[in-house]
Amino acid sequence: MPSALPDGEPVPADGALPAAALAGAADRPLGFYLHVPYCATRCGYCDFNTYTATELRGTGGVLASRDNYAATLADEVRLARAVLGDDPREVRTVFVGGGTPTLLDAADLVRMLSAVREEFGLAADAEITTEANPDSVGPEYLAALRAGGFNRISFGMQSARRHVLEVLDRTHTPGRPEECVAEARAAGFEHVNLDLIYGTPGESDDDWRASLDAALGAGPDHVSAYALIVEEGTGLARRIRRGEVPMTDDDEHADRYLIAEETLSAAGFAWYEVSNWASSEAGRCLHNELYWRGADWWGAGPGAHSHVGGVRWWNVKHPGAYAAALAAGRSPGAGREVLTEEDRRVERVLLELRLREGVPLDLLREAGLAASRRALSDGLLQEEAYGRGRAVLTLRGRLLADAVVRDLVD
Repeated sequence: MPSALPDGEPVPADGALPAAALAGAADRPLGFYLHVPYCATRCGYCDFNTYTATELRGTGGVLASRDNYAATLADEVRLARAVLGDDPREVRTVFVGGGTPTLLDAADLVRMLSAVREEFGLAADAEITTEANPDSVGPEYLAALRAGGFNRISFGMQSARRHVLEVLDRTHTPGRPEECVAEARAAGFEHVNLDLIYGTPGESDDDWRASLDAALGAGPDHVSAYALIVEEGTGLARRIRRGEVPMTDDDEHADRYLIAEETLSAAGFAWYEVSNWASSEAGRCLHNELYWRGADWWGAGPGAHSHVGGVRWWNVKHPGAYAAALAAGRSPGAGREVLTEEDRRVERVLLELRLREGVPLDLLREAGLAASRRALSDGLLQEEAYGRGRAVLTLRGRLLADAVVRDLVD
């Protein structure tokens, strides 16, 4: 089942934020994340806050149904308007994620987006993204999304090899994601991402190369490549524990990452975050950059997380409980935390070091600066950028990013 939420302090019934969180808001970008918690089946590696029809049966009645979900989520968007008051910002990015957002009718996704547009307005160049499973969309569906205002789409490809998809419990057939890219382009989508996963048990280097080649051959302008993380409590973790499939080790992950960098770079893609490559500046995912740069975003939906002006909060997880709170006129927030200046400094280091631009050295404390000098000597940070006052990972540093950042936050 999905992982637990942190505790935190209570969220006021009306969702009100401290005045300090709203101070200076006009100078910060604002995005919306809209969470759709439904999936047709549960993938063996997934620990996201998602639910199949079987898991929801008898646990929330009509309130947990996806039939009226768009209207329920729109209620939270209206709550956001009330909480943010006369905040003058238009929304810069909207990202619909899940779950499988495209299990809903295209009209429902457009209705959710329309609620954001009506309450806040969208910037003229707003980035509007939805995730999609390759077997849950077709040309008509994609055309309806594009006509409704979506201009970016992210397909969960994961692999081009059937046996790898089977281990991941993915239901689409090899080749279908590539068809989806062509259909999205035909519908008028300006930006298309393919998500890949490496390090699946039973995957070989050649399998991974084939997946990269297939993804690039489809013609996206963005590729995300993530190492498989086996989370406790998932079906895949249980299969590994029973010895049914082998565990991939860190050395294999490193080899696959190097293959990805070599292949994507040769095709004209440049990394801008450790796990993300784009063929141009315009292809970068602006919504994710809001997260990585500590901007403001409102996460609407069960289990969604939000951040505004140093206050972070998260919603109740279950769709039924979420809908019941909104129906009663209450915030669906389950808890929140007010970040200290030190919390925010640490988060900047943790997140910005993963970016191509790196992190300013003046954010580091004495121990972190000493660690940065060691990392520079060890070839983990770029010398030229260091001379300009920034800590920027080298390729070798990207392979060891988690270890490097642990030292730099001290």
